[in-house]
Amino acid sequence: MLAGQRQQLILREVRRHGAVRVAELVKLLAVSDMTVRRDLDVLAESGLVEKVHGGATASNSLTPTDDPGLETRLHSRLEEKAAIAEAACGFVRRGQVIGLTAGTTTLRLAESLLEIQSLTIVTNSIAIAGALRPEGRQDLTVVLTGGEYMPPDTLVGPHAAATLSSIHLDVVFLGVHGIAEDAGFTSPHLLESEIDRTFIAAADSVVVVADHTKWGVRGLSRVADLDAVDALVTDSGLSAHARRVLEQKVKRLVLAPVTRARRRAPVEDPS
Repeated sequence: MLAGQRQQLILREVRRHGAVRVAELVKLLAVSDMTVRRDLDVLAESGLVEKVHGGATASNSLTPTDDPGLETRLHSRLEEKAAIAEAACGFVRRGQVIGLTAGTTTLRLAESLLEIQSLTIVTNSIAIAGALRPEGRQDLTVVLTGGEYMPPDTLVGPHAAATLSSIHLDVVFLGVHGIAEDAGFTSPHLLESEIDRTFIAAADSVVVVADHTKWGVRGLSRVADLDAVDALVTDSGLSAHARRVLEQKVKRLVLAPVTRARRRAPVEDPS
């Protein structure tokens, strides 16, 4: 069992009972006392549990893992995602090996990357892999990591991690659930964030793509600190305060200008 899977189970037990004992977790997870304590340390450092003598209790700041459905996210912030995708393409050159994590912003980026020739794209998203198979494109190679299916779209677990650990990426584009000054870049899912970190380890360059509404959101699991990525591509709707913070923290901040679709004026009834 991966560390992320153990920690997910520990959090589930904490939520269910309000508190857990190390001895009980050792039996439940079939691991050593030391392994359980390390997992509790990780969860405590993230503010998800509070360590007490012999175990842990639920933290008052425990963050929910609720995540909007894929269908909802696909139809939200369309102009922002289009602008971000266009700007993010500036980080890609012909002939490179590109990583794309699961997400609707990275899905929009995948569609834009079809305009660039001779790419190899590695992803753990079934939707992205499907979008990258146009007819007649012999210069495009798509690698799907494989792994355990996590609805609605994502592949996670040891098989996905093993694939990523065996390859080299020129640049990876990460979609994230939240961005905060204290929490960094976060995900609502422990298993997904573990795969995201494996993507990061495999890449020469790391670019986060996320619209401005992700600012101030804290997901369950930290993917990376703000200063650990090479660039953040977001949109011009980002607040002035967020810009000041991010300009000091991230290595490069790109604000993509958003063009709003014009709405047609209503047609007057000639009668």
